[in-house]
Amino acid sequence: MRSRDAKNGRGRNPEQTREAILKAAITEFAHEGLAGARTDQIARTARVNKALLYYYFGDKESLYGAVLDHAFGSIYPRLAAILDSELPCQEKILRYVGEHFDALARNPQFCRLVHFEMGRAGREGSPHIRQLAERYTSRLAAGLQRVLREGMATGEFRTVDPLNFAVSLAALNVFYFVAAPMFRAITGQEPFTKERIAARRRAVLDQIAHALFTSASGSPARHRGRGKERAL
Repeated sequence: MRSRDAKNGRGRNPEQTREAILKAAITEFAHEGLAGARTDQIARTARVNKALLYYYFGDKESLYGAVLDHAFGSIYPRLAAILDSELPCQEKILRYVGEHFDALARNPQFCRLVHFEMGRAGREGSPHIRQLAERYTSRLAAGLQRVLREGMATGEFRTVDPLNFAVSLAALNVFYFVAAPMFRAITGQEPFTKERIAARRRAVLDQIAHALFTSASGSPARHRGRGKERAL
């Protein structure tokens, strides 16, 4: 009876059931993409009756959209709070990039989800891109560019194109996790060990400091202890 109840989702409250479905769906969509993902596999992994997927999310496309919203929504508040803080611009940039990196390190599947979503640029495109931009990415991009302009105005940052530099900041973090299979094939190393993750985080902050800062006052060395602890 207990096994049957677990499979049918009984014994959980609605929020627990929904979270279990989302967690299973993240894994399935990250590995298979939207087209290859199977709802019966998601239901088995979540230990729920398949009908509950449709009860909570409607259809596979809607479930996929909910997964994307969950991925972006889980990261957005912390990043937005850093950009809106009263920290000096150099500190703000390092904390922002470090927090973004840590979020991806905790959930590398998010990068695969975004990678699949960026590839949905066919005739119909994706119904989720604009929604994600309106809710999350446009606001973060605007806040990040604002901080870059403020840093240039105070002399903390050298002169850069704010939009292009914001894109580069995201790419430094995201690409490592998206390209993990290639990294593994080229180097023979496991990219997701604690040591490799910590080393990559330090390298990213170091590159940003040397590319953007006009002095060593915002050196990432001050953040390595706290950042390394989080990454590990």
